[in-house]
Amino acid sequence: MADAPVRDITIAPDGAFSLAAAAAFGFGPNTGRPKPDGSAMSLAFVADDHRHHAAAIVTQDPEGVVNAVLIGEADPTVVEAQLRRVLSLDHSGLAWAEVGVRDPVIGRLQAAHTGLRPVLFHSPYEAAAWSVLSQRRHRAQATALRRRLSAAHGHVFKLPNGDLEAFPLPEALLRVGSFPSIEPVRMERLHGVARAALAGVLEPSRLLGMTTQEALADLCRLPGIGPMYAGLILLRSTGATDVMTFNEPHLPAYVAHLYGLAGPASPGELERIAAAWRPFRTWTSVLIRVAGDLAGIPGGR
Repeated sequence: MADAPVRDITIAPDGAFSLAAAAAFGFGPNTGRPKPDGSAMSLAFVADDHRHHAAAIVTQDPEGVVNAVLIGEADPTVVEAQLRRVLSLDHSGLAWAEVGVRDPVIGRLQAAHTGLRPVLFHSPYEAAAWSVLSQRRHRAQATALRRRLSAAHGHVFKLPNGDLEAFPLPEALLRVGSFPSIEPVRMERLHGVARAALAGVLEPSRLLGMTTQEALADLCRLPGIGPMYAGLILLRSTGATDVMTFNEPHLPAYVAHLYGLAGPASPGELERIAAAWRPFRTWTSVLIRVAGDLAGIPGGR
């Protein structure tokens, strides 16, 4: 029997938004990504209260209005806010379009990828857990492991277009003493992530309330999380729009290609060029990464 819907919601995007582009979003790990099925997208996740699971079936009508059926026991208001963050519908697309007016390079990329906004991890908790699971593993192996762990200790939603696994709640993860393919040290790191989530350390608003360096340093205190994964958590799960760490490995080469620089952009050149991207430097960096990957721009490392 399918899980019963609890609320239907409607979101009218402020500016261009494409659910199809979100479903095809190719940057980042594919684990936990929205599951496209024709014109619909399905998501299953740990709600921001860290006490309930939630799922959503999302569609977009010809006028661009986004409709979602919310499923699960979590507070629908919390789930709606989380869904808006995951799909980057919590910020103005009209303001985002102004970046392309100021910077014609970005304007051309926005026109070529109409309605594309970053698709995020469901939460910093899930991003941190993925960071631990994926270290020194091929992405496909880590994805399969996450799915097995979610099926065994999370919640499997019975949706009209198929089953979808949601990651374990922090308290449930703490009760997992061992699991196939998860070494004891990695399990202890997952437990550290769960404890941090329950302590409020991974709240998006908390991380966004810090300076970039403070937030990165704070995330690096999690066992097993280094600078690269701290940046992933901060940039790809909190809903940040204007955070730049200058550590994205492909960005210097892609910016050099797009802006006609002689070599990979230096931190100083990136800072100068990115001044026109405010207050959407994070979104712009993601757009450049997506466009560069699809175009096969050379020089990424």
